[in-house]
Amino acid sequence: MSTSAYDSGVPSIESYFEGHLAQGRAYFTREEAQAALGLSPHALSVALMRQAKKGRLARPRRGFYLILRPEDRAFGAPDPARWVDPLMKYLQLDYRVALLRAAAFHGASHQAAMVFQVIVPRQMRGFELGRQRLEFVYQGAEAFAQVNRPGWLGAIKSEAGFAKVAGLELTLLDCARYFHKAAGINGLAQIAKDLGGQAKPDDLAQIAVHYENSAVRRLGYLLERAGHVAQADALRPFVRQAKTAALLDPSVKPLVEGLSDLHEKAPGWRLIVNESVEVDF
Repeated sequence: MSTSAYDSGVPSIESYFEGHLAQGRAYFTREEAQAALGLSPHALSVALMRQAKKGRLARPRRGFYLILRPEDRAFGAPDPARWVDPLMKYLQLDYRVALLRAAAFHGASHQAAMVFQVIVPRQMRGFELGRQRLEFVYQGAEAFAQVNRPGWLGAIKSEAGFAKVAGLELTLLDCARYFHKAAGINGLAQIAKDLGGQAKPDDLAQIAVHYENSAVRRLGYLLERAGHVAQADALRPFVRQAKTAALLDPSVKPLVEGLSDLHEKAPGWRLIVNESVEVDF
């Protein structure tokens, strides 16, 4: 921001913050602050550290800062939906808000997202900022590029702008693929029940091409079980491509290897139902 936006001369750091907040821009980069405030790198570091100690700043990534309003300070940071988009632009990385937060956005009322999950095409470490927790979930770059299309995405709107969020069909498939991060197999079953009936069968089938076959069958089985027949039928052609039967929940291992054949079979989906599934009504 240029210094002309302020009353006179070089702004103080307080007026710099106020100017940003007045424009609904509660974030800035170190480079922007350096240019606007005219401080040496050392003096800027001291000033930013002082503001952080006062509870006026948070730093989710090196060089990227959040200006905290009084109502944000108890949480240590605003809702990530308000700043994940500028953060990812600063990191020059495409993304989508996904899994539990996306499911809640689309109306899965049983999902209380304790973590803000973001799917990205690069391995990234998550972090905590006050009470806010961000988790980055990796999807291979090729598959990510195929599905992270505007037509399959939505937007979370806040006073600070928009954040990309997985569309409803993409949310279902993401949760099926990464169900261990979406409250487990029961969490996925609940999301399939809550959201499946709203999914567009054609979009579901088109997006599913870019996902592991076992994840698609897992979702199809749970959609059928929830009574969402049209959506389940859209995924049924993927069963013919399956070479072997898959476990509904691969994380559950039989106590005795020889007893694995006692599990319930779901031949219509080439699945071995090795875990009981429960949902709320």
